[in-house]
Amino acid sequence: MTHSTLKIYGVPFSVHTRKVIVAARLKGIPYEVVPVAPVNPATLPPNWSAISPTGLVPVIEDAGFSLADSTAIVLYLERKVPTPALLPSDDKAFAAALALDAWAGSELFRSVGHPLFHNQVVFPVLRKQPGDQAAIDAALQSAAPKAFDYLESLAGGAFLIGDALSIADVAVVSNLLLFNYLGHRIDAARYPKLTRYFGTHLDSSPLASVLKDEKPVVQSMGLDTSILS
Repeated sequence: MTHSTLKIYGVPFSVHTRKVIVAARLKGIPYEVVPVAPVNPATLPPNWSAISPTGLVPVIEDAGFSLADSTAIVLYLERKVPTPALLPSDDKAFAAALALDAWAGSELFRSVGHPLFHNQVVFPVLRKQPGDQAAIDAALQSAAPKAFDYLESLAGGAFLIGDALSIADVAVVSNLLLFNYLGHRIDAARYPKLTRYFGTHLDSSPLASVLKDEKPVVQSMGLDTSILS
C-alpha cells in the first residue's frame, strides 16, 4: 500500500516530534519534516493557530487532515498502519503503555526536560536572558532522581511494557535523549538497569537511523551529541 507523504511540523530533536518521526519511520510511512519551533515565532506558518490549538509541536498534515498532540498522532498512525504495532495487543499492557507515555510527558518532560532546555538553551542562547539556576537545580536534584528511580524499577529488559517496542519506550527514550543532549548523564552506578536500557535503544532500529538524521541539527545548536555513534 502506498501512502501520501506525511507532513510533520516540528524540529527533529523535540521530544514529542521525535516520537512521531520514529512511529512514521517504523511503519514505513513517507514523511517530510517542516521545521517549526514555537520558541522562534519566525518559524511558525501562517495557519499555525488553526492547526495547533495549543501552539505546540508536533502537528501533522495528512492529505488535508491536520492533527496536533504527539500521542494522538501516534494513535492515528497506529490505526492507519497497524503493523508493526506501537501499542500492545493485550488490554492491560495497552493501558500501561499509554499511562507510561503520559507519565513521560509530565514527570520527565514537564519536570525535567522542559526546565532544563528552557533555562540552558531558550533563555540564555535564543532570548539572551539569564536562565533560572534554581529551576535547573530542582530538575537535576529532585525531579530527575525521582523519575529515574521509577524508571529503574521498570527497566528489567529491553522494553518497559510487554515484549516489543511500544509508545512508552519511544516517549521515555526521547526524553532521556534530551537530558543527554543538554550535557547531563544518567548515573550508571545508581541506575544500572536504566543505563543499559537507554544504551540498548540508542543502537536500535528505527531509532538509530532517526538519531543519525537529527545529529547535524543538534550539533548546529551546540548541544552534546557525544552519546551518538
